[in-house]
Amino acid sequence: MDVMRRVALVACVIGLAVGVAACGSEDLGVEEPASEGLALPLDGIDYNVFITRQLNPGIAPDDTYYKGPEVAPDETLYGVFIQACNNSNERRPTTDTFTIVDSQGNEFEPEQADVGSVIAYHAGQLDPEECMPPPGSLAQLGPEGASMLLFRLPLANTENRPLELEIHGRGDEKLTYHLDI
Repeated sequence: MDVMRRVALVACVIGLAVGVAACGSEDLGVEEPASEGLALPLDGIDYNVFITRQLNPGIAPDDTYYKGPEVAPDETLYGVFIQACNNSNERRPTTDTFTIVDSQGNEFEPEQADVGSVIAYHAGQLDPEECMPPPGSLAQLGPEGASMLLFRLPLANTENRPLELEIHGRGDEKLTYHLDI
């Protein structure tokens, strides 16, 4: 009888796993926010939010990520580290429109990237099978392994969770990621 119970338990677990995997996987990022770490397509480019973290410009490596004026006591900086890959056979543009939205509907756009920054995300054209940041670049080899979008958020708004990153494509298309902060 013990063996029969184990077989039944294993069958139930497998059935549950298959059911969960099949439910809504095509809607991730579109109908419901996706988790960080998932590469999802938008306008022919696969975007992946690797990690989101608060930055402290007073310590390494964050002191190289942000070179601007001192952050006000009621503000904080967040780096959203992303990768964009063109897995098609055609040259395609990456988006330049990102927004963080808090649970109260407040929206925040990224800070203007320093043109010379090797870690900052810069929209551009990707050739077939090309990724940004490119393999071997400082951004790809860095601690986060991705390009950074820099956001300045009022400290109070970081409590309005969940915070979600919207990646806007052409027309009304967008991907949404739940930020793990």
